[in-house]
Amino acid sequence: MTVEDTPASWEVVASATPFRGAKTAVRSDDVMMPGGEPARRDYQVHPGSVAVLALDDDGRVLVLSQYRHPVRMTLWELPAGLLDVPGENPLAAAKRELYEEAHVKAEDWRVLADFYSSPGGSDEAIRIFLARGVGVAEGERFEVSEEEAVMEFDRVPLDELVRGVLAGELHNSCLALGVMALRAALDGPGLDSLRPADAPWPARPYEG
Repeated sequence: MTVEDTPASWEVVASATPFRGAKTAVRSDDVMMPGGEPARRDYQVHPGSVAVLALDDDGRVLVLSQYRHPVRMTLWELPAGLLDVPGENPLAAAKRELYEEAHVKAEDWRVLADFYSSPGGSDEAIRIFLARGVGVAEGERFEVSEEEAVMEFDRVPLDELVRGVLAGELHNSCLALGVMALRAALDGPGLDSLRPADAPWPARPYEG
């Protein structure tokens, strides 16, 4: 048996969108169950996201702290952002987010991991990139506002972040999955085994 996620789509007999926000929406689908009766499934409709694990030559990861109102916490996270443009190339979006949030550029890009943030309640798909050969970006810094105006930045050794995840001190999903995936790659097949930055992403097909 191959342990691999596979596409599937059960019949939807009714659908409604009771809420639409600026970037996301809530959809209610009546889905036919195996017993022959429909069941209501409410979930967030999300454009998708990208995150960047930027690793410097000293084995440190670029992280930032940001207030997250739904959980009432300031979390340490990877640079990340929404796929705002339909069909947008996720690598281009990742480079933009790294520049806008941290004023950093990178020379080498690979796909570290793809995942669904909360598949029982949202269709958000996230791609985490590994960026190496990092340095200060050229040009002016991007003007920030709202929560981003008080962000703090740090470069933290990878193993310290792994320890923080296992100790229950770090909770952001992209950070946790990213540092664990990187540690596994370094301890296993190596970084050259990672997928290229333009690897297909069926969850969020893109152009170019």
